[in-house]
Amino acid sequence: MRRPYITLAIAALLVGATTFVAQAAGRPPAAGAAAAAADTYAWKNVRIDGGGFVPGLIFNRTEKNLIYARTDIGGAYRWNQAGQSWVPLLDWVGQDDWGYNGVLSIATDPVATNRVYAAVGMYTNGWDPSNGAILRSTDRGATWQSTQLPFKNGGNMPGRGTGERLAVDPHDNSHVFFAAEGGNGLWRSTDYGVTWAKVTAFPNAGNYVQDPGDTNGYLSQNQGLSWVTFDDVTRDVYVGVADKANPVYRSTDGGATWSRIAGQPTGYLAHKGVLDSVNHYLYVATSDTGGPYDGAKGQVSRYNTVTGEWTDVSPVKLTAGDDLYYGYSGLTVDRQKPGTLVVATQISWWPDAIFFRSTDSGATWTRIWDWNGYPSQTKRYTMDISANPWLDFNTNPQPPEATPKLGWMNESVEIDPFDSNRMLYGTGATVYGTTQLTNWDSNTTFAIKPMAKGLEETAVLDLASPPSGAPLVSALGDVGGFYHADLDTVQASFHDTPALGSNTSLDFAELSPSVFVRVGNADAAPHIGVSTDGGRNWYAGQEPAGVTGGGSVAVSADANAVVWAPAGAQVHYSTTRGSSWTASSGLPAGAKVESDRVDPKTFYGYAAGKFYVSTDGGVTFAASAAAMPATGRVNFHAVPGKAGDVWLAGETGLLHSTNAGTTFTAVGGVGSGINVAFGKAAPGAAYPAVFLVGTAGGVAGVFRSDDAGSTWVRINDNAHQYGNAGDALAGDPRVYGRVYLGTNGRGILYADRLGGTSTPSPAPSTSSSSPAPSPSTTTPTPTPTTPAPTSGCAATYRITGSWQGGFQGEVTVKNNGSAATKTWTVGWNYTAGQAVSQVWGGTGGQTGTAVSVHDAGWNGAVAPNATATFGFLASWTGSNPVPAPITCAATS
Repeated sequence: MRRPYITLAIAALLVGATTFVAQAAGRPPAAGAAAAAADTYAWKNVRIDGGGFVPGLIFNRTEKNLIYARTDIGGAYRWNQAGQSWVPLLDWVGQDDWGYNGVLSIATDPVATNRVYAAVGMYTNGWDPSNGAILRSTDRGATWQSTQLPFKNGGNMPGRGTGERLAVDPHDNSHVFFAAEGGNGLWRSTDYGVTWAKVTAFPNAGNYVQDPGDTNGYLSQNQGLSWVTFDDVTRDVYVGVADKANPVYRSTDGGATWSRIAGQPTGYLAHKGVLDSVNHYLYVATSDTGGPYDGAKGQVSRYNTVTGEWTDVSPVKLTAGDDLYYGYSGLTVDRQKPGTLVVATQISWWPDAIFFRSTDSGATWTRIWDWNGYPSQTKRYTMDISANPWLDFNTNPQPPEATPKLGWMNESVEIDPFDSNRMLYGTGATVYGTTQLTNWDSNTTFAIKPMAKGLEETAVLDLASPPSGAPLVSALGDVGGFYHADLDTVQASFHDTPALGSNTSLDFAELSPSVFVRVGNADAAPHIGVSTDGGRNWYAGQEPAGVTGGGSVAVSADANAVVWAPAGAQVHYSTTRGSSWTASSGLPAGAKVESDRVDPKTFYGYAAGKFYVSTDGGVTFAASAAAMPATGRVNFHAVPGKAGDVWLAGETGLLHSTNAGTTFTAVGGVGSGINVAFGKAAPGAAYPAVFLVGTAGGVAGVFRSDDAGSTWVRINDNAHQYGNAGDALAGDPRVYGRVYLGTNGRGILYADRLGGTSTPSPAPSTSSSSPAPSPSTTTPTPTPTTPAPTSGCAATYRITGSWQGGFQGEVTVKNNGSAATKTWTVGWNYTAGQAVSQVWGGTGGQTGTAVSVHDAGWNGAVAPNATATFGFLASWTGSNPVPAPITCAATS
C-alpha cells in the first residue's frame, strides 16, 4: 500500500473516552467566515471489490453470521448475510484522524454480542502523526467511542497479519486485553474498553525487529506482542510474543500472573495461537519473519494444556530442509468438529499458496493441491472469479503456476464456528470463501469464490471523467486502475498492456478525449501507456533515460503534446504521443503538471512553493510571481472551456487565476484546500460546478459551488469522511452535481444529489420595443420541414511517431452528417512500400497496397460532429509519404 501524505500535526497523548459522532456542522465557523450550506447527497463506491490486503477476519463465537473484517488502510467492515456483502464501519474517520483506517485488530464480544472493539492507527513511525486508539461500540460498529493510547498502532506496519491482538475475556466480558507493538507490552481494560492500563506483570515486550538499519522507521520497529487467546473453559490466557526465544506466555489466573511456557519450540515467530478447548490443545503457527510479504521456514506446534506436552504437528517439518520454503500463518479450528483444523503457508508465492487440513488434531494432513508429475497438479478445489474477474491479474502463466491464484499473504483463515462447510480467508487482494469445505474430506472438489462485495480497499492516485466515453477512468495503487464503463459493475480487467504497477497519474486531451496517457511505478520500463480509445485499450510509450517511476503527466487540449514529470528524470515533453521525448527547461524535476483545457500550447506546473507556466507546449516553463503554499498537499486543475482559468488548493486556502497563472486571487471563506475539480454546470449557470475537498466556513468536508466559488454547499456529512481522501478528485462533465472522490484505502466514491430541485434557467422575455403584431396583420407561420438525417464521415491521417524502419500512425474519423453513425470504414493505398503490422481501436488491415479499417464495434456509433480514433503501427523503407486520398464511408 502507498504511504499517505503526512501533515505536521502533533497528537495529544490523552487517555480517556472521547466520542467521534459529534456533528462537524455544529462546530463554530472560523472568524469572519460564513458557514457553508448543505446539500443532500448519496455516496456510493465505484465497484471494484477488494483490491488490498485483508489481514483479519473475525467470527463471533456465540452469534451466527456476525463476522468482521479488518484492513490495513481501508477501515473495518461487518458482514451482511442477507446481502452477502460487507458494510463499512469507519467512514466517519476524517482527515485529522486518517490513521484510524489502519485497523491492527478487532475483537467481538462473545457474551454481549453487540459489543465490538478495534485497535486503530496506521503507522508507528513518523508517517502517522497521531497516536493509536482503541475504539469501542455497543451497536456492532454503527457508532463508536474512542480511547487514545499513549503510543502508536501500526495497522499497515510489518507483522500486521499476526493476531488477533485484541481479545475479550469470555468469563468476564468487561475485561479486554490488547497485545501492543513497539515494546509497549500487554494492556488491559476492566471497564469494557473505556480506560486502559499496562499489565506490568507481563514479563516480555518482544524484541524482533525486521531491519534495525532501516532509517525511515518502517522496518526497524519492535514488532512487540502478536496475539491473545482465552481458554473458554478455564481462566487460562495465552499471549504470543515477537521473540524467537520466548514466543508464548501463559496466565492461569485471568492475567494476574504470567510465565513462559516450558518446553516450547523456539527459533520462530508465533503468528497465530488458536485454542481447541474441547481437546485442550493450543495450536501455534510460526514463521521466520513477521510477514506479511515474506516467510521461508516455520512450524505448527500443538500444546496439551493439561499435560504440558508440546508436539510438532507441522504438515511439512523443518527436517524437510529445502523442500520447506515457507512458514505458516493462517490457522483455524473447526468448532463444530473439534480436532479438525486448517493452516495456510506464509508465504509460497510460487506456484501458489498451500492450505493443509487435518481431521485428527494435526497428526496427519492433506493438501489443497498435490503434484501429479511435475508440472501437473491435482486440485481439491475450483476457483470461480466470475464476480470479480480482474482477480486473474491479466495473466496467463505457464503450468504449474495458475491464474487465478489461491492468494498470497493468507494470514487470516477462519472456519465458521457454526458451519463446518463455510471458510473465509483474506489475501493481499480480496476475501475468498467456500461453503463446501467438507467436500475436502470426501475427495470431492469444492468451489472457492471471492466474497468481497462492499469491501473496497484500493488506494486511488488519480481520476479522470472525460466528456465522452466511460464516465470514469482511474489510476490506482497495486492494481493499476480501471476503465469504468459502469460505476456499479465490477469491471473485467484493470489497465494492462502495458502493466505499469501502481499507476500514479493519468490525463486525457480535453478537446480530443479519446486520447489518454497514464504513467506508473513499474519495476522496469515501460512506465507509460497511451490510449486512443478513451482509456479502454493501451499501448506502451517510449520513455526518457533514467525514468524510475510514474510521477505526473499531462496531455495538451488537442492531444498533440504530452508533458511528463517522471520519477528519476527531469521533466520532458513529447509531440509524438510518447514515441520520442525532449527535455523541458525551467520546471524542476518531480513537479506536478497539468494542461490548460482550451489552449493546447499551455501547460502548468507546481514544485516547491512555486507555480510555473509553459506557453509553447511544454518546451519551456517560467515561474509565476504569484504567492503559493510552500508546504503540505497541493493540487490544481484547469477549467474545461475556460482558457487560462486555473484553481489551486493548498493548506493556505483555495486560489483562482483567470490569466493562466500570472496572478491568483484567494477564494473567500475557504480556510484550506486539498483538491479542486470541475463538473457540469448547474442548470442556468454558465460556469462549471466547482468541487472542493477542504475547509469552508470553518467546516472540513467536500463542497460544491455553482457560482465560481462565491458560495459553497457541503455535500458530504460526518458519517461520510473516508479518512485520507481527496488527492484524487474529478467532477462529472455530463451529470450535474456528480463528483468522484479518491481515497487512500477506501476505494473510489461517487456522489449524486438527492435533495431539492435545481434553479431553472430564466425564461426568455419579449422586448417592449418589438410588440407582437396584431392578429389582423400576423403572417402565417409555415409548417417546418425536418430534413432527412444524413450519414457521412471524413478521415484524417497523421503520423504520430517515426523511427528507422517503422512508424506509428493515427486516423481520426469525424461524423460530418446529421445523424449518428452505426458503422464506419476508412481506406487508403500506400505508394512507397509501407506495411501495417498492428491496428488498435479498429478492425482490418492491409492487402497488397490497400488498407481498410472498420470500426471496432464499440466505437462505431459517432454523434454528429464528434470523432472516433484508431491507431496503427507500420514499417517503411526509403520514404514514408502520407497517402491520399483517405476515404471514409459510414452507415446510420
